Amino acid sequence: MMQISVVIPLYNEEASIHELHEWILRVMTEHQFTFEIIFVNDGSKDHSEKILNQLAQQSENVHVIHFLKNYGKSQALHAGFKVASGEVVITMDADLQDNPEEIPELYQMIVEEKFDLVSGWKKVRHDAILTKNIPSKLFNKVASWTSGIKLHDFNCGLKAYKKEVVKCIDVKGEMHRYIPILAKNEGFDKIGEKVVKHQARKYGTTKFGAERFLHGFLDLISVWFFTKFGKRPMHFFGALGGLMFFIGFLATAWIGISKIYKLWNNQPAILVTNNPWFYIALTAMIIGVLLFIAGFLGELILNNNQHTQRYQIKNSTKQSEKN
Repeated sequence: MMQISVVIPLYNEEASIHELHEWILRVMTEHQFTFEIIFVNDGSKDHSEKILNQLAQQSENVHVIHFLKNYGKSQALHAGFKVASGEVVITMDADLQDNPEEIPELYQMIVEEKFDLVSGWKKVRHDAILTKNIPSKLFNKVASWTSGIKLHDFNCGLKAYKKEVVKCIDVKGEMHRYIPILAKNEGFDKIGEKVVKHQARKYGTTKFGAERFLHGFLDLISVWFFTKFGKRPMHFFGALGGLMFFIGFLATAWIGISKIYKLWNNQPAILVTNNPWFYIALTAMIIGVLLFIAGFLGELILNNNQHTQRYQIKNSTKQSEKN
């Protein structure tokens, strides 16, 4: 059985590909691992495709997947996980900020210490403090608090997984930041952490701007919701809808009873339709019904969900397929 699959998503990283490939080969050869390197080219516009095809021709350990256009890191990881055959799957970024020298220890933690997933922790970072370090720390604290997973760096690209983990989780949208949470949701709860070396970017510029933190927090809300109610949307929408309808019904009943009481006792009373609270109560009841309907629709969609194609692969090259 192959020991390690290294999955590397990349976008416009032509300057670093050869160096990263040679570095990984050196580590694997030194430790005598059986391995494969899966490069997923996420629609690069530079010479990355040409370089990767040359590597695939030269090395039987290299598997290359080219996307037709840029779909995002989550889709690239999903494609890499789908074809990975190693006992342990390692993910890392292609910009040389993740250190391949960490691979042997990560592998050991999965195989010998029986972790399901080990996430890297860039304890010492070589990034801008205001634009990356501080927002990243805040983001990680919130993610750890909401998920119950005690990790310092959810978004670290350097991670190790048991093969079973990557075959079970469905990484979509921009949920690559929350793979530990997705794994926990599937029952893989032995999640560890390892301090890893973080290196300053050697070539090019980062592909992620400040907006990634806004997207990250919005995705965190989404993953929290799906974790809690994804399999039973009626539990959320039904409960909230029932509460709204009950409040509206009580308010409407109170308005009606109050009107009857005043008329019975010959007290002045305005028309119910002139009472602004009547419309507030009626609105609450309508919202309650709509939330109930949303819950039913969610259950129907969940039960009739059909998998759709999430990306188009331009071509896939593997040395073993050409022989």
